[in-house]
Amino acid sequence: MKRAVLLIALALAVGALVPVFIGGSALLPELRNLSLQVWLVAIGSVSAGWVINASRLCLVLGGLGQRVGLPRAISRIMAIEFATNATPAGSGGALAYVYLVGQCGVDNTQAAAMYALDQALDLTFFLAALLIISPLLLAGPQELHVGWAVGVLLSLLIGGCTLLWLTVRDYRRVLLWAGRVLHRLHISASRRRQLARWILRFRHGLTLLLGLARWRLGLVYLLCMGHWLLRYSVLYWIVRSLAEPVQWSYLFLIQMISFGAGQATLLPGGSGGVEVGIGALLAPWLPAATLAAALLAWRFATYYWLLLAGAVPFATLVGRRLWQDTPPT
Repeated sequence: MKRAVLLIALALAVGALVPVFIGGSALLPELRNLSLQVWLVAIGSVSAGWVINASRLCLVLGGLGQRVGLPRAISRIMAIEFATNATPAGSGGALAYVYLVGQCGVDNTQAAAMYALDQALDLTFFLAALLIISPLLLAGPQELHVGWAVGVLLSLLIGGCTLLWLTVRDYRRVLLWAGRVLHRLHISASRRRQLARWILRFRHGLTLLLGLARWRLGLVYLLCMGHWLLRYSVLYWIVRSLAEPVQWSYLFLIQMISFGAGQATLLPGGSGGVEVGIGALLAPWLPAATLAAALLAWRFATYYWLLLAGAVPFATLVGRRLWQDTPPT
């Protein structure tokens, strides 16, 4: 637990130092140019995302016969986002999702299937969004030089969707491959059979989810779109309030690139990598102080705020279990 706290503190420090290094002494005066309305819209957009994602959760659980109130779902979404942003590469998000959703009346394999469906919907949204904005980016100013980035992101998203589809369609090959790998790792036969049963239950849960009413799945996807459009518009709103507006589609693209690159830092929330990525890609368009202020305000709304607001729900819903499972030192 102490290591986790120290890791979060390191991530916060590294993330804050990048804007300070870029903007220097001109950072604070530039931050004062941000009106209260900008801060409220930025934080409100992220907070509205919790309500949207909680509604998604209620819809899916409702399709499985489990009724969960919206306030209860919101607290779980906030705790899950906290776990995602407090762990390297968001690794804690999946575990928190399975644990917290499992408390709503579904077993762990169904909760894992719900998480997989959630990620698949996000993946398809980003693929569709990139396909839509690519012509706008490629037809825009030549100074953007985004052709390589669009190509790389499209390849990764198409590859991810294809791999997910093949995993669901040819699950027998996945079972055989997993069995061979575990055998080479000298995992016992009983453990291998246990994993195979879990994969089969997981696929059954995913099939059950995909069999939900089309209107329900369609509404879940619309909520998915609304959440990400809100979240990825925060940077545009902040930049526009500080300087001449930068093309929304370009800001959408650089956020995708920077969040991906940020995972390489192995710090919670991609700290350091995200800030450096956004800073490098926006540097040609904004003065240093303006860029630093926009970067710090954006990260506060989309990262620091998630940690601050999500800490209490996480401690309430998961914290006691973590303390119980932590071995004495």
